Amino acid sequence: MSSCWPGGPFVWAVGELLRTVSPQKNDGGGIQLTEAGMISGLPRHVACVMDGNGRWAAQRSLPRSSGHAAGEAAVIDVIEAAHRAGIEWLSLFAFSTENWRRPDTEVDFLMRLVQRTIRKHSVMLYARGIRCRFLGHSDARIPPSLVRDIDELADLTRRNTGMTLTIAFDHGGRRDIVQAARSLILNAVPADEVTEETFAAHLPCPDTPEVDLVIRTSGEQRISNFMLWQVAYAEWVFPPVLWPDFDAAQFWECLRIYRSRRRRFGDVQVPVRMERI
Repeated sequence: MSSCWPGGPFVWAVGELLRTVSPQKNDGGGIQLTEAGMISGLPRHVACVMDGNGRWAAQRSLPRSSGHAAGEAAVIDVIEAAHRAGIEWLSLFAFSTENWRRPDTEVDFLMRLVQRTIRKHSVMLYARGIRCRFLGHSDARIPPSLVRDIDELADLTRRNTGMTLTIAFDHGGRRDIVQAARSLILNAVPADEVTEETFAAHLPCPDTPEVDLVIRTSGEQRISNFMLWQVAYAEWVFPPVLWPDFDAAQFWECLRIYRSRRRRFGDVQVPVRMERI
């Protein structure tokens, strides 16, 4: 059984989280804060930057493709763990607009891996009541057969009312913001009517709530152009484990870390003494 990052068994990680979870239901209003500013509920929206596949393979003298293939198990483990935990929204960063710069052989392998994963697990996702959708996937270089599989999975699960799983595939946060600006212009929205709310309504998948927690594996600490608008006030956790070794125990540990944070959103939760100037 895998140990829990940064140490300890799976049962400890789950037990520590459940010991401190508020009995109140997370009813769509996101997290609740106590008077002390502590998080009393689970994050509504968790996003993962799945980093470290290449390094995992290099450590084992394997080709990079082996690392990507090994990462599939972590994807399913995290989806299952998030679903069991009651997370409402889970977003996974699978392929960025910048990833097209990689060697053609690696890009081709990733396209085939995504297609295989969709076909292999679509029934499970449907049975779990998970709604699946893809953020991005607009580049003409994506194989037509993969586009069909993406559209079919989204259509198959669109009436599901459980967790929403968003796969950011051929995604770039800057591109999303540019697309929203273009949409505002094309719809002739007057400048004085452009607010944060109206701007967000023109983003792709506009019903997506703001991200509460971002998990980036491998210890790297970068945003990497991921959901730039939605992660504005997210908490970040950077477990050192490489993505293929990330599992349900480590996911629960990240939730526990999140719950130990104080979220202020620019406010002050406790009186602050200000010195005279």
